[in-house]
Amino acid sequence: MTERIPPFRVTFWGVRGSAPMPGRESLIYGGNTSCLEVTCGGRRLLFDAGTGIQAFCRADGDGSDDLDLFLSHAHLDHINGLPYLATHRARGSACRLWVGHLDSEAQMRGVLETLMGPPIFPIRLADMPLRFDIRLFKSGDILTPGDGIEIRTAPLNHPDRATGYRIDFSGKSIAFVTDTEHVPGKPDARILDLIRDADLFIYDSTFTDEGFAPKAGWGHSTWQEGARLADAAGVRTFVVFHHDPERDDAAMDEVARAVARTRPGSVVARDGMVLAP
Repeated sequence: MTERIPPFRVTFWGVRGSAPMPGRESLIYGGNTSCLEVTCGGRRLLFDAGTGIQAFCRADGDGSDDLDLFLSHAHLDHINGLPYLATHRARGSACRLWVGHLDSEAQMRGVLETLMGPPIFPIRLADMPLRFDIRLFKSGDILTPGDGIEIRTAPLNHPDRATGYRIDFSGKSIAFVTDTEHVPGKPDARILDLIRDADLFIYDSTFTDEGFAPKAGWGHSTWQEGARLADAAGVRTFVVFHHDPERDDAAMDEVARAVARTRPGSVVARDGMVLAP
């Protein structure tokens, strides 16, 4: 019997935050930085372009179809896979690049030209086979990238700004909220509104409550705050994401056990994992 593939699902191609973590110590949870693929029927949407995008490209066939790529923000760990994507895609293909944290298309074009050009990269943006079509929006806008797909957005508390997303399709929802810093004891009302009754809630869980104070101002949150937000918003499944690169598989196992005790049914994201809401 052929296994039924859910029409609405998320594939985690990169789950690590801040920096890649290759090696034997990260074989279970993975070492690639942020990249998600959300499949909505016949439409594929990418969220972030960290090093995990290389795994997406290896599974992507000839790379001839157009893509929609939504950036949470443009810090290096969320865009350092863009040159690989641009060289992988078929010549003449397009990537609609959705950006909600910058003020102008020129800013994003400048990021791309810096990242893809000497002395940082040997191929210039203008010579890439992939064409980037920048779609600027304001965090808080509602986006409709395809039939039956609605994406709500919200601003996040992160240096240089960032955007959270909620994808609604076929009566189900996936919320993707990274990178953001919480204020202890004061749940972010904008996040609560974005994730209300979501089926899957993917959250920046870089730190723990116990180790948070010395990292205040870094722009990241804790898995415990994610669990509290999930409870307050009536989320069905909470997903721990954006793992600290200093946390190896053994340490991640400890986090997974603690999360399971705190909010049974929660999931710790791993490279290559597929979840359906």
